[in-house]
Amino acid sequence: MAANEILIVAGDVSGDIHAANLMAALKEQKPSLKLTAIGGPRMRPLADQFWVDLASQGITGFVEPIKKIPALAQLLKKIRIYFETNRPAAVITVDYYGFNYRVLRLAQKYNIPCYYYVTPQVWASRQYRAKRLAALTKKMYVIYPFEPAFHQKFGGKAVFLGNPLLDKMPSPQEKQYPSKADANYTWKLGLLPGSRPGEINRLLPVFYHAFEQVLMHYPNAQAYWFALPQADEKQLVALIGEKPSANFHIIKETDYKIRSQMDYLLTCSGTATLENALLGIPMLVAYKMFFPTYLIAQAVVKVDMISLVNILANKEVVPELIQHKATATTCAHETLEMLNHPQRLGAMREQLLQLRSSLGEPGVAQRAARDILTDLKL
Repeated sequence: MAANEILIVAGDVSGDIHAANLMAALKEQKPSLKLTAIGGPRMRPLADQFWVDLASQGITGFVEPIKKIPALAQLLKKIRIYFETNRPAAVITVDYYGFNYRVLRLAQKYNIPCYYYVTPQVWASRQYRAKRLAALTKKMYVIYPFEPAFHQKFGGKAVFLGNPLLDKMPSPQEKQYPSKADANYTWKLGLLPGSRPGEINRLLPVFYHAFEQVLMHYPNAQAYWFALPQADEKQLVALIGEKPSANFHIIKETDYKIRSQMDYLLTCSGTATLENALLGIPMLVAYKMFFPTYLIAQAVVKVDMISLVNILANKEVVPELIQHKATATTCAHETLEMLNHPQRLGAMREQLLQLRSSLGEPGVAQRAARDILTDLKL
């Protein structure tokens, strides 16, 4: 067994971020540790060996991953050979249940201890997976305070050390909205249609055309698409079918400096909603899925709301527009309702900031790294 080596696996953009932070913390606390990684561009420079960029491929849903089966099968074969020849001291999986479940099963076959950092949200759908995770992991590091009790019901050892988003999120900025509707006010609207290609293709045109409708009422309004590094105006034009307004801007940032200045956000369901809440920025949440995926999701999802903000608050703090309701007209209507009544923005902001205090303190990756290394006696 390679007593000084750990395999860490992530498969999407947010998992890449959290895994990279954990890798940095592991290296800081034990510089001699060797990390083999499967994940994304943030993990790559921290790894002693980096195999595959899964995070940038956007493999998600129920139906879409089918076409990726041959490539994933080859990767699993490579992992099996690695386990046979190297036998790392541990495996750490990060979110991304479908593929990581198979990695965990392989590791169990070779008696390699496994840890799950940022456990998948099995409480929301397919809860039988919690029992599987309990049987395959030595410990799970969950990101919401209610999750340890949930996993305990299925025999899992889960600990809440805080939400890892707190390790990278800045403190909320002071914010003041107009006292009443003002047609000449320069509203700043952020558009976050998601990080996966399918999400962007489905939601960016909706958000952009909603912004066009807002411009009819607030001609000074500015919109900002918070885009991935590879995005450009050509991609935007291809999706919206026209040259964008001069009031529209493409933003590529990693420090939240511009996003934190937004007045209102049109955002895809997912991690971004919680990021926005931690910044205290009012929002609407929209989600459109590949239709077969949507039909399956209706059958398996066990929660009434899709936004993490609403789930944590156990009430509708932010509006949700799902599938056929996520149109440019409905998004524009919800946005104008807020801009026409600025006091609603302030009220929503206060509710969002209350959530921040329930998610722990920064230093989550450091605490998790320390716990894993102590548990492994490394």
